[in-house]
Amino acid sequence: MKRIITIQDISCVGKCSLTVALPIISAMGVEACVLPTAVLSTHTAFKGFTFRDLTSDIQPICDHWKQEKIHFDAIYTGYLGSFEQLDLMHKLISDFGGKDTLTIVDPCMADNGKLYPGFTQEFAFAMAKLCGKADVIVPNLTEASFMLGIEYKANGYDEDYIKGILKDLVKLGAKKVVLKGVEFEEDQKDLKGVKGKIGIASYDAQTDEFKWYFHEKCPQSFHGTGDIFASVLTGALMRGKTLEQSYSLAADYVVQSIKETLSHKDYNWYGVDFEAAMPYLIKRIN
Repeated sequence: MKRIITIQDISCVGKCSLTVALPIISAMGVEACVLPTAVLSTHTAFKGFTFRDLTSDIQPICDHWKQEKIHFDAIYTGYLGSFEQLDLMHKLISDFGGKDTLTIVDPCMADNGKLYPGFTQEFAFAMAKLCGKADVIVPNLTEASFMLGIEYKANGYDEDYIKGILKDLVKLGAKKVVLKGVEFEEDQKDLKGVKGKIGIASYDAQTDEFKWYFHEKCPQSFHGTGDIFASVLTGALMRGKTLEQSYSLAADYVVQSIKETLSHKDYNWYGVDFEAAMPYLIKRIN
C-alpha cells in the first residue's frame, strides 16, 4: 500500500484540511499519515474559533521519522500559515522527497481575487518558491495570479491567456500544473462546448502538453472543496491514475459532494457532505 504524508491544519469542526484529507485518501486505499500545523476548534468561517499553532512540533516529528527511516510515496502540503512553516516544508521535502516520492503542493492562500486574512503578496512569492520544489501544483486562478505577481482576472480572458499562466507557473520549477477555476465567457476556438461551465486547465512541462476538463458549474460554493479536490487528486495519483484521470475524478467528486449537500433542505453551510458521496468515489477509483 502506498503511503503519503499530508501537512496542513486540522479544524475539529468544519469539513476542510485534514478532516477531509485523512478520510478521503484512506478510503481510496492509500495510507494517509498526517502532520498537523495547527489545531482549530472550527474553521475560520465560524466566529470565535480557537487556534493553537503547532509549528514548534513539526521539526521534532520529522526528526523522529528520519530516525525510524520512514518512507513516503508522496508529500502533499495544504494550508500553511506562516513563513516559518514554508521554510520547514522546504526542509521536509529535502529530507523525505526524492525520485521515488511525488511532491504535491496546494498553495491554499487565496480565492475570488483576494488573499486569505493574514497573508500578503510577500507570502505569495514565498509560496511560489515552495511550488518550485513540487512535481504537481494545484492553484486556483487567484493563487496563480498572486504567485506570479500579476493582476487577477475574474473574466474576460481567453485560451492563450490561460496557457501563458500555466507556462509561467512551471517556470517557478514545478513539473506539472493543475489550474482550477477556469471559466470562459464564450466558446473558444479549440474548446467548443465549454460555455457556462467551469473546470481545469493543466500543463505538463516535460511533454509540453496542455489539457482541459470542464464540468457543470454548481449554484453554490462551499468552504473546503479545494481541500477535497487536492486530496482526491493525491489519492488517485497514488493509485496509478494519470494526472488527467486524477483531476477529472477530483472535480467530479467535488460536484457530486455539492449535489449531495444541496439535496437536503437544511444543508450544512460550513462544508459539503463528501461522506455521502464516498460510494461514488470508491466506485470510480476501483
